Amino acid sequence: MTHHVARKRFGQHFLTDRIVIEDIVQAIKPQAGDAMVEIGPGLGAMTMPLLAYVNPLTVIELDRDLAERLRQRPGLKVIESDVLKVDFAALAAEHGKKLRVVGNLPYNISSPILFHLLDFVDQVQDQHFMLQKEVVDRMAAEPCCKDYGRLTVMLQWRYQIESVLDVLPSAFDPPPRVDSAIVRMLPLPVPAAVDQKLLGELVAVAFSQRRKILRNTLGAWLEQRGFGGQFDLQRRAEEVPVAEYLALALAVS
Repeated sequence: MTHHVARKRFGQHFLTDRIVIEDIVQAIKPQAGDAMVEIGPGLGAMTMPLLAYVNPLTVIELDRDLAERLRQRPGLKVIESDVLKVDFAALAAEHGKKLRVVGNLPYNISSPILFHLLDFVDQVQDQHFMLQKEVVDRMAAEPCCKDYGRLTVMLQWRYQIESVLDVLPSAFDPPPRVDSAIVRMLPLPVPAAVDQKLLGELVAVAFSQRRKILRNTLGAWLEQRGFGGQFDLQRRAEEVPVAEYLALALAVS
């Protein structure tokens, strides 16, 4: 089998450290019968250990050469596609159960992938992803922390988020220039019933100028919508807990 050179345009960094791989598999706890989908299997470092538990295993791979290699492995269903075009609801319907989604996400498009999966959260049992540590810190951040932002609010609205494992650059080939981490995302059983588009707009406006108090940013947006309720605008965006953003979105709608 010919050597595969990592392609920058796909953000490829292949996990090679066997101990780290074992730790990740233990964190995921794959079970026979799981409807598991792996995003970006690459050279199969995670795929093969998962396949020992979950057979068949669905993988989504954009790189044509890697997809062709993966098709040679018994037990793999290979979807050769950009993950942003994959209908996860259709995959869940095909399996007849909720999906367990895992993967070493391309760091250059990790946020768009997370937002794409947000549309299918009702079809998901859990998600475990390798991401840039800085992104995981933002996802799991608490209010008043510098990492707390739009990504935090939008994801914590629908998921319980936990950073479970830090991974050094030396675990990859080629090594990325950043530290990585494994994040666990568990869909909340009863999320606030807010309109996603409205919440997204509200949060984007709130965090558009982080250094300013909300009266100067969100104030005008609320005024345009005729909001007459109570909300403390004498704070910065990162000082407002997720629950308050959700309550405000409900009140505005």
